[in-house]
Amino acid sequence: MRILLLGGTGEARALAARLHPDYDIISSLAGRVPDPALPAGPVRIGGFGGVAGLRQWLGDNEISAVVDATHPFAATMTSHAAQVCAELGMPHLVLARPPWDAAGAVRVGSDVEAAHVVADQHYSRVFLTTGRSGVAPFTSSRAWFLIRVVTPPDAVVLPCNHEVLLSRGPYDYADECALLRDNRIDVLVTKNSGGELTEAKLRAAADLGIAVVMIDRPALPAGVHAVGTVDEAIDWVARLAA
Repeated sequence: MRILLLGGTGEARALAARLHPDYDIISSLAGRVPDPALPAGPVRIGGFGGVAGLRQWLGDNEISAVVDATHPFAATMTSHAAQVCAELGMPHLVLARPPWDAAGAVRVGSDVEAAHVVADQHYSRVFLTTGRSGVAPFTSSRAWFLIRVVTPPDAVVLPCNHEVLLSRGPYDYADECALLRDNRIDVLVTKNSGGELTEAKLRAAADLGIAVVMIDRPALPAGVHAVGTVDEAIDWVARLAA
């Protein structure tokens, strides 16, 4: 049994470390982050070429099952994997880490809606942690932005008043508190990615009385089987192999 592990997250790396070498796995990374942390075992990097390309790749590489442990906002890849596996009758699991508790946050459905909230509430100093693809809706904002990203966003989408902070988690509570205080942040804008690596910013914002605008994650495709932990994913693979 050969398993395609759609990765790029800490959970995917943890899963690969526990499956390899007892199971025949191939991890796939999108290739959007330079110098990514590589999981244990064989790795491929790059896209598949849409639904047709993924279907062809699964057949060419004799894949028996797919575990999708991509980022909760990687909606296109998750949708394509669900569609192809359903068409092929191939076992398919989504490992989706639990979302953060959004109590007290203004919850919105997109980065565009988040930009409207920032404008409507007249926030002046924004900590933006939605990734490089989430910057464009804020281009015309008059606020000042501290934009924390792994890779630099395109210059043409940056707001006039900003500072780009290139950084990769994990982050600790004390450092996040200092970052928010030193930059006089009055609102944190983030995606509901879940996980422990970047959760400290939420606790820091709550303790400092800073508002939070949180973008809800996209819904999973209908009918997929999903688990929330690496242990549960391990159990699924073991049962499948048995």
